[in-house]
Amino acid sequence: MDQGQGALTQLRAYLAQRDLPANTRLPPERELCDILGVSRGELRKALAVMEGNGELWRHVGKGTFIGTRPAKEYSDVAGIAALTNPREVMQARLLIEPQIAREAALNATAGDIAELKQCMAASRQAQTWRQYENCDNRLHRAVAEASHNTVLLALFDTLNAVRRAVVWGRLRVKVDRPPNDHHSFAEHERLVKAIEERDMDGASQAMLRHLSQVQANLLAARQAAE
Repeated sequence: MDQGQGALTQLRAYLAQRDLPANTRLPPERELCDILGVSRGELRKALAVMEGNGELWRHVGKGTFIGTRPAKEYSDVAGIAALTNPREVMQARLLIEPQIAREAALNATAGDIAELKQCMAASRQAQTWRQYENCDNRLHRAVAEASHNTVLLALFDTLNAVRRAVVWGRLRVKVDRPPNDHHSFAEHERLVKAIEERDMDGASQAMLRHLSQVQANLLAARQAAE
């Protein structure tokens, strides 16, 4: 038995002997190392395995707890933001927003379409990146509103709030405003056109392509800055 497996076995035996109730906080890592007679590295590997299996959960700054993470840990934006990262946020957007766009194509009213077009026009007229970002955010929320699905809109608002809390860093090129050929302009036009034409598959694919390009640009800019 290797040392990592030994630490895992010892940790599970220690917990089984105590039969601790869910959400009981474990002793600090240093104390656990002394109790189990293992190194800090071995203990952390064992904790990671058990966390991956749903036997433990960890909260940065608070400690390690028995059982699965309680739902309340995910009930507020700050709590979610503290546990996630930009990559996870983009993955969630890629999963959720294309489906929202699909519903928008099915349910959008004439008023919704007019709002989407107004958002597009405002983004093209933006004089600063901040103005553009506000217009972009407004357009994506307008798509969610056009779905006329309360649950999807609530999911979008939560995801969007987390996105704004989880900062990639300032990755913009050194220009004052988006260039006239900024990729999002054409991508938004294809998205809104599909919604207007009731093309559910087209709207979903347009949103997916748009967000995939956003993700690629963010990653490329981040790597260039490192």
